[in-house]
Amino acid sequence: MYHVVCATTNPSKIQAILQAFDEICGEGSCHIESVAVESGVPEQPFGNVETRTGARCRVINARKLRPAADFWVAIEAGIDEGSTFSWVVIENHSTRGESRSATLPLPAVILEKVKAGEALGPVMSAYTGIDKIGRKEGAIGVFTAGKLTRSSVYHQAVVLALSPFHNEIYR
Repeated sequence: MYHVVCATTNPSKIQAILQAFDEICGEGSCHIESVAVESGVPEQPFGNVETRTGARCRVINARKLRPAADFWVAIEAGIDEGSTFSWVVIENHSTRGESRSATLPLPAVILEKVKAGEALGPVMSAYTGIDKIGRKEGAIGVFTAGKLTRSSVYHQAVVLALSPFHNEIYR
């Protein structure tokens, strides 16, 4: 059984990671452990580089905290060019996989507040009245009328980031 350390305590991220690992490695083949670690970037990262750096730092910090694990996984959400997106970074002892999620364009009213220094989660909670929306369906769920959720978009990116671990051509 694989020991997979998730560098997050966010339920929507953990759900996506668990689902992807079950699909790729086999259902029940992984033990998922959630840990809270620092990203080394602001609470609301801006730009592709800062967001990917946050995911990479979370993996580094999770590896330091749980060095005996088989996999370390981080998902960092950010804002770039008026849209929200995430980077997924997965490492084992010899390989790294990375993938960027789909992007969701944000309305100007939301972007204004985020650019003024507020994090997207609290802005969306205030806008929708849904407490801790970032730990639930997120802005993606709201603006796609529930057709997509944070977890569903993260899931796809986690599957893509896992590709170097199960495709021999990468090795």
